[in-house]
Amino acid sequence: MNRRLKIGIVIGAVVLMIAGLFIAQRVFFGAPESQEENEIFTAGLKQNESQILDKLKGQGLIKNKIAFDTVLSLKRKHNAIQPGGYDVSKNMTAWQLADKLTGNPDMKWVVIPEGFRKEQIGELLQKTFDWNDDDLDRWNTEVTKMKIDYIEGTYFPDTYLIPVSDSELDIANRMIRNFDEKFAPYVGQFAQQNIKWTTGLKLASVIQREAAGKDDMPLIAGILWNRLNNDMNLEIDATVQYARGKTGDSWWAPVTADEIRNIDSPYNTYKNKGLPPYPIGNPGLPAIEAVLHPTETECLYYIHDNNRQIHCAKTLEEHQANIDKYLKSS
Repeated sequence: MNRRLKIGIVIGAVVLMIAGLFIAQRVFFGAPESQEENEIFTAGLKQNESQILDKLKGQGLIKNKIAFDTVLSLKRKHNAIQPGGYDVSKNMTAWQLADKLTGNPDMKWVVIPEGFRKEQIGELLQKTFDWNDDDLDRWNTEVTKMKIDYIEGTYFPDTYLIPVSDSELDIANRMIRNFDEKFAPYVGQFAQQNIKWTTGLKLASVIQREAAGKDDMPLIAGILWNRLNNDMNLEIDATVQYARGKTGDSWWAPVTADEIRNIDSPYNTYKNKGLPPYPIGNPGLPAIEAVLHPTETECLYYIHDNNRQIHCAKTLEEHQANIDKYLKSS
């Protein structure tokens, strides 16, 4: 074989290889579309990588799952895909999309548990969005005090996908809008029972903190309504915890007898009749429904045993007997 033929074969092979790579890039790694139109891709909190690949393919953001997984394998040496929302478009190549998805998300998930007080929510937001102490203070002392009926209890416990560009006020308004939407069906029901919605929300927040779970919320609601209707002090530890604030690392550490005696606050329901001036946390829908549909009972007292089972009593003597039986003996 002469030298020219060898060179020709080598050149041909190189051309074929380049052409093959070009075709592979277009077919497997190229952008699905040429037109730029931004959209949000959401990686769920509990989605695994296989589900994410299926979702990317389903949204038309990648051409081939195996090819994109290969690209991700290279990126995974540095970063994995974090749960959240990503601003992407179909004119991104597999490499560009992988760069985006293994970077910081444009939207972050925030899960607000039922019963959290606004300061707890603020601490969670600070951790998620890297707020400084001034941001957190603004949340606690300015943003959440702008509307008199929305100081507490209206930052609805739910799972949120929040843009990282949102301000403290944006986030508060987002949660309030969610509360208004979820609470709207109950406003009329409270009115029918001649209960102000703000009163219902206060009581729901107390029930949320006192209950071991949603199953005993209606009974606790019935007992607390009995105390209110009998002009008794509610004598709820959770309201004193709210008045005391954070101790150590906990907002809800058990109260002491000294704190009950010495904390002079309208939230101290051992010293003051009626409900506290505002909710003591942000209740979920089961607690709100319990206020409207309490269990009919003659009980005025209740305790939870060490297995979180509730026991109620009609008289103080019965209540003390329950304490001796279910708490002191353990």
